[in-house]
Amino acid sequence: MDRRAWVRDTLSPKDWLVTLPAEAVEELDAVVHRLRREPFPTLLLSPTQFELSHCREVMAAVGRELRDGIGLAVVDRVPVERYSADENQSLAWLLGSLLGRLVAQKWDGLMIYDVRDTGRALSYGVRRSVTNLDLQFHTDAPWLSAPPELVGLLCVHPAMEGGMSRFVSLVTAHDDAKVSWQPIFERAGSGLRGRYNESLVANAEELEDKPLDDVGHDAIRAMSAVLNAPRCWVEFTIEQGQLQYLNNRLFAHSRTPFRDAEEPERRRHLIRLWNRDEGRQTFHA
Repeated sequence: MDRRAWVRDTLSPKDWLVTLPAEAVEELDAVVHRLRREPFPTLLLSPTQFELSHCREVMAAVGRELRDGIGLAVVDRVPVERYSADENQSLAWLLGSLLGRLVAQKWDGLMIYDVRDTGRALSYGVRRSVTNLDLQFHTDAPWLSAPPELVGLLCVHPAMEGGMSRFVSLVTAHDDAKVSWQPIFERAGSGLRGRYNESLVANAEELEDKPLDDVGHDAIRAMSAVLNAPRCWVEFTIEQGQLQYLNNRLFAHSRTPFRDAEEPERRRHLIRLWNRDEGRQTFHA
């Protein structure tokens, strides 16, 4: 059976948790101490510039789980409380780089994306990820010709309440006998590849004034029924210092709404990374 076609009852935290050993933490400490002596721009940092052998072993295990295993891994944990905001960005960048090439997450070339509630109301041009609202199951950037392969989140501060992460396998939906073939699935050189965001389908219908036919709507409803069935997804709250990574082409994710602390320094803050080795490093690849 394909390990990627899982449901809730077939997984437990031991399947996605990857321990960051003391030796790897010492390597991260050494990186920070060196950067304090010799400051250098985060985007120019490379793992080859540092001794990261233990971190490299950890992230190699993460990569195997993402590409050949259950598609989800949580590294536990980076001691983010020891470091400054810039230092945490640098460490996230280096750890993410060990999984492959990091790429732009916005059309303007932004490479490191801060996920936090900005207080802005949801409107055109305001991503739901910068609010405290819930997120439906989706894959990141499904409209791109080359969406990111992997999506990572380093938790600097969790929410005071809520903000639970949920994950579901698109392979499970594709393998379900009730679901027919749909354009959101394709066969690539690496095998099955999927992309999904139901709200974007609805938005496209409105923008184009061109609704899906009955077959298309039936397919979307069937897909939604599989992905939103509690038996299919797992959930947990990402904790401070945990680095959560997901295979973005075979697994969708969502988030419950959350409530933040009043103090700015205690508000929910995640550092997001995108990995993709093919195409260009720009947003549109």
